[in-house]
Amino acid sequence: MNFIQWALNPWGERIPIHVSWDLLWASAIAGALFLIVHAIYVGYWAKPVAESQNDSKLTAAAARVPERVARHSFGARAFHWVMAASMFVLLFTAFLPKVGVKFSWVTIHWIAGIVLTISVLYHIIHATFWLDFWSIWPDKQDVVDASRRFKRAMGEAVPPPKKFGKYPLENKLFHLSVLFAGLAVIFTGFFMMFRVRTPFFTRNPYLFGDETWGVMYVLHGLAGVGFVALIMAHIYFAVRPEKFFLTKSMIFGWISREKYLEHNDPERWPVGEEVPEAGQSKAPEVVI
Repeated sequence: MNFIQWALNPWGERIPIHVSWDLLWASAIAGALFLIVHAIYVGYWAKPVAESQNDSKLTAAAARVPERVARHSFGARAFHWVMAASMFVLLFTAFLPKVGVKFSWVTIHWIAGIVLTISVLYHIIHATFWLDFWSIWPDKQDVVDASRRFKRAMGEAVPPPKKFGKYPLENKLFHLSVLFAGLAVIFTGFFMMFRVRTPFFTRNPYLFGDETWGVMYVLHGLAGVGFVALIMAHIYFAVRPEKFFLTKSMIFGWISREKYLEHNDPERWPVGEEVPEAGQSKAPEVVI
């Protein structure tokens, strides 16, 4: 399998022009295999984690936890769904023509790219100044707990891992993967817009040399096919029964007290006030 498509320019130079579209199927198959292996692991191999907090500590934490724990602000939820919609449009318009579905896709594609770019810029500003910016990044405790979980899976006797903070380690790693892939498609897509007619730029296919354009198309394509497997995994975890409460929190903004105490460490994610019922006035949100 050739991972990159090559061509000769008018001067006889061999230049990259895109990724091989075989990688699209490789990404889809890899995503499907991951889902199958994970489902088998959870069903037949994974060991339950022993409670790491003592009863008095849990009782004290439960006493100050509201019935509904705010998890995602409206701004965070709006960003998530706008980004998701734009990402699906980008993937469909990019890959459907490659599997034989013919339609005028270029304009739809770059418009969705602009929506994605604006939503990501909004998210960066929102997360930096209004949210707990570092809560989504892996920390030292995540590394220690991941090591303990792996050793427990291998049958070793090690102390039980602690509960997560606001975000489980797998969420943080997924966030990092999406971050790098998303920045790659946005950066390369911005310059690729100079090769088509839009209201924003004067078309200029000679802005870069052939080899530079080729590298951009390769990076854009690699990130795009990578998103196929990433989104498959994301949807899979979103609908798993033990994770579905997190999906509901991205719709309604909160999780229950029971789910918070079951999955989260109050020391790593201290909570604030209760989420009000629909129709009630809402005080300034403490937990973000």
